[in-house]
Amino acid sequence: MFKKLIPICIVVLVLFNCEQDNSTTSSYFENVRAAFKGDVALETTAFMEQYWRIAGNTGFNNSVYHIVSKLEEAGYILEENASPENRFVYRIETRPLKNPTWEPIDASLHIIGIDEPILKYDTNRNMIFKNAVSTAKEGVTGSIVYIKDIEELKDMNVDGKIVFAELNPYRLYKAAIIDGGAIGIITYNNPDYLQPEKNVTSIQFRSMPYNADSNAWGIALSYVAKEQLKATVLKGETQVKVNISTRHYESEELTVVANVIGSELPQESLVFSAHIQEPGANDNATGVGTQLEMAMITSKLLTSGSIKAKRTLTFLWGDEIISTRRYIKEEDKRTASINWGISLDMVGENTSVTGGSFLIEKMPDPSAIWTRGNDKHSEWGGRPLKEEDMTPHYLNDFIINIFKTQGKYANWEVNTNPFEGGSDHTPFLRADIPGLLLWHFTDQFYHTDNDRIDKVSQETMKNVGIGALVSAYTLINADENTALNLLKTIENAAIKRLNEEFDLSKIAISSSSNLEEETKILESWKDWYFKTYATLLDMAKTNNEVLQVAIAKAQEDLNSVVNTMIENLK
Repeated sequence: MFKKLIPICIVVLVLFNCEQDNSTTSSYFENVRAAFKGDVALETTAFMEQYWRIAGNTGFNNSVYHIVSKLEEAGYILEENASPENRFVYRIETRPLKNPTWEPIDASLHIIGIDEPILKYDTNRNMIFKNAVSTAKEGVTGSIVYIKDIEELKDMNVDGKIVFAELNPYRLYKAAIIDGGAIGIITYNNPDYLQPEKNVTSIQFRSMPYNADSNAWGIALSYVAKEQLKATVLKGETQVKVNISTRHYESEELTVVANVIGSELPQESLVFSAHIQEPGANDNATGVGTQLEMAMITSKLLTSGSIKAKRTLTFLWGDEIISTRRYIKEEDKRTASINWGISLDMVGENTSVTGGSFLIEKMPDPSAIWTRGNDKHSEWGGRPLKEEDMTPHYLNDFIINIFKTQGKYANWEVNTNPFEGGSDHTPFLRADIPGLLLWHFTDQFYHTDNDRIDKVSQETMKNVGIGALVSAYTLINADENTALNLLKTIENAAIKRLNEEFDLSKIAISSSSNLEEETKILESWKDWYFKTYATLLDMAKTNNEVLQVAIAKAQEDLNSVVNTMIENLK
């Protein structure tokens, strides 16, 4: 068996010793590293994190105006005022909201008989359910009904009372308020990855449906507040006083679109997307701020002649998934097709404080079907995909290679995870556009009111911004030579992956896995990379014979390697 493996090892050596022309990316790295300081990213994060942001409210809109002022400072012109010579343009898209927007103002929760509140808004701004209405100015006092299971409500009268449970708030809202007539709900259900017994004051934000005719409200508890209220309730009848002040009001949804118009292929584009809504610092003020500094640096480097932009580069800021999906669908509002999409979400974490690491969430590849070896899902989680869900494309290994290069340079940890979804990369993929996510996880403060500026790292935002811009500049200026050089990178990645999978399959077979399943895994990776090689043709302006021959040769070598591996498995 060992002798039969020799041809495989030879292939690996040949591929890994291929010289690659990194002169173009080296130039981009040099220019971007010199320009990207992270100061705009950090300033923007600090500005935004003071607000509880959802589409249409004060914090969201003020964030939009902050973005626009910085774009104008960098030379971007309002689209309607721009001349044909202006390459840096932006617009603010406005749309009516279906429902009024919402924002919290103040709140407190007292246990009757105890002087100090167990929760107050100025230290726990996530305590109020999104869309909760205000109580009377003097507050509302009610008896607590504690339940362990939602089924208990079927045989219980909670009309005019307050239901307290350690349950999912969505189900509880309907059963307790809509069906049961409760005046409000108090919940606790922080997931384990938040380390609630350590971060005892954290509250993960919760929401309830908007209902114009409802006076419903909800309070989410921290671990320490939950323990205090629960201990009191278990001793006997308990009453609480709840004060909530919120605003519902008519508003508009705003989206910012900034374009750097391509000089040679303006009808093709790469789109960066960062969502404004959510009340945290890392999530997602850091994505907004990093992307803003990226847009400003692009103007500076292009104006100085340090870089070129053959294709259009677009920066999009708006409401998560909604704005990106709409931008993709509304083709009449944009002049360029979308070649690539990249989402920036939670990109500024100080991982020594938050935990986890920086991650590149890959487009669906076989690691999202068979997650093993060094691959692992984040605690956010992902459902196993099927082979028909695969999206073979060079974007995965291209982005990973660029970010690993920056990681090595800056002594910065870069990891990947299989596709999970849930952010602005998903609309690209659903529209058959190559798209992936730049983010962090696990984050022990994710979606909590302890996601504040002290958990943010300027250095991390700088590293992410550098990697993202070098990737973008390479792609928007890509041609046949870029494709040929990238083919070598992807061949290396393919052989490395296949050798890892081969070793895992050998171990699996020795532990009673069947040969058919392990063969299927290797063939799936072969198929993914076989098709991935072919996607490089989109970099060529015309049918390029040299590139086509190189791809065909790479595909032939790939088939040979995998066939040999499968024979050795037998």
